[in-house]
Amino acid sequence: VMGPSGSGKSTLMHCMAGLDTLTGGQVLVGDIDLATLSDKELTRLRRDRLGFVFQTFNLLPMLSAAENITLPLDLAGRKADRGWLDRVIETVGLRPRLAHRPSELSGGQQQRVAVARALAGRPEVIFADEPTGNLDSRSGTEILTFMRHAVDDMGQTIVMVTHDPVAAGYADAVVFLADGRVVDTMVEPTAERVLDEMKGFGG
Repeated sequence: VMGPSGSGKSTLMHCMAGLDTLTGGQVLVGDIDLATLSDKELTRLRRDRLGFVFQTFNLLPMLSAAENITLPLDLAGRKADRGWLDRVIETVGLRPRLAHRPSELSGGQQQRVAVARALAGRPEVIFADEPTGNLDSRSGTEILTFMRHAVDDMGQTIVMVTHDPVAAGYADAVVFLADGRVVDTMVEPTAERVLDEMKGFGG
């Protein structure tokens, strides 16, 4: 999902994830209409079936990186798939930092913890708001490659908001917003095509 600042990207994502209440329309996760769920059911759905990566890392400062990664699973009383978790940790390059608390990590490392946490439970849908915004280009590329791999080989679904044409180039399709409306879509995007499209929106 792309568009200029104020176009409604984050609002759209919050509505899709059941974080904001709809004033119209419908959101389905699988065959579940989010509008029919109670607050308690919505909380359970987000915990058990969705993953989140936001610009603010939302890490708990008193927990280690490893504890932050498995927190959603621990809260849900679910056991981690060790093989998958190891792969996630390896891919985001965090193994030497697992015992560190967020205050001992750089911004980029904290974001990697957040991405690992979102992937750890293999949710049905991951909502990622600028997931590579605080990463250097190499780390960002690793994260995007891993997310692409999760989609292709693990059947993961990822909805990503980004300003970055390179990040958008990893997606299957891009939806462009302006003033709260979908103004265009692009299938099999490339960074170059996305950049050209964005120039038409003035940024």
